[in-house]
Amino acid sequence: MEVTALCIRLLMTVLLLLIVQVDFSCSQTADEAFPQVVPNRQQHFEHDTIEVSCEGLEGLTGWRVMKKIKDKDVQTCIHEWTKSTGPCKITNAYQTSDSGQYWCEMGVKKSNIINITVTDGSVILESPVHPVTQGDAVTLYCKNKTISSNITAEFSKNGHVMESRSTGNLTIESFSTSNEGLYTCKISGVESRGSWLTVRAPSSHHAPQLSLLLGIGLGVLALLLLLVVVLLACRKRQPNIRDTTTASDSCQSSSSPQTVSEEASEAAPIYSEATYALVTKPKKKKDDESLHHPVYHTLSLGMD
Repeated sequence: MEVTALCIRLLMTVLLLLIVQVDFSCSQTADEAFPQVVPNRQQHFEHDTIEVSCEGLEGLTGWRVMKKIKDKDVQTCIHEWTKSTGPCKITNAYQTSDSGQYWCEMGVKKSNIINITVTDGSVILESPVHPVTQGDAVTLYCKNKTISSNITAEFSKNGHVMESRSTGNLTIESFSTSNEGLYTCKISGVESRGSWLTVRAPSSHHAPQLSLLLGIGLGVLALLLLLVVVLLACRKRQPNIRDTTTASDSCQSSSSPQTVSEEASEAAPIYSEATYALVTKPKKKKDDESLHHPVYHTLSLGMD
């Protein structure tokens, strides 16, 4: 019973470690998506509505959205401290008051930092708020505040023209470190602000570690289960072995006299025939009366 209990404890420990590792990896990947911005882009026109949220980060609520505007101190996105938890909704964005860095805070916990740019110009570059996962495709859109169709946009990276597109968008099929840089776009000679695009490792980089852990864990589980089965099988066989031994001893004990008897019967001569004769011997009594008393004698014996 002690061995079985130990095996069960080991099984539970291995399973718990695997679950914790998987949960940690998944949560680490999910946390990279915070803060969340709607709409999901770095640049915004003035007077746009922007919402920044941290709800759900690490599975928790009650985060505060913090911001750092150029040449200003760190402050909550919502000015009133008592109401500063939860999503921050900017209904009328301005370049001077809303362009800057944003992040989530709860006590000593702090999320990644994102950049939001509010411009008073007529052209913006729509690009993701968060770093692009390596290997993923990313599409950049050049948007005019007043014109929404028939837009020919020129895209540049680090000050160098990449290409012009009549569709107004540029897709990078497999984003990598070589694609990192400062991107801008231009429509009819009007250029947007610059937005940095960076790359991050794919979430699947945890997969080899998880596969290795799962493989080791399953191997250990299989060995422990095999050990438990063998132990249980041995315990079930032990009473049968004792019973078999006792029965064998009793059979040997009962068969021993029979063997001796058979050996003795083989060694001793076997008589199959005997001849008997009746002999009468007269005997006188005091009253001189003759009485006949039968007396038996063995005369001869025949042997096989």
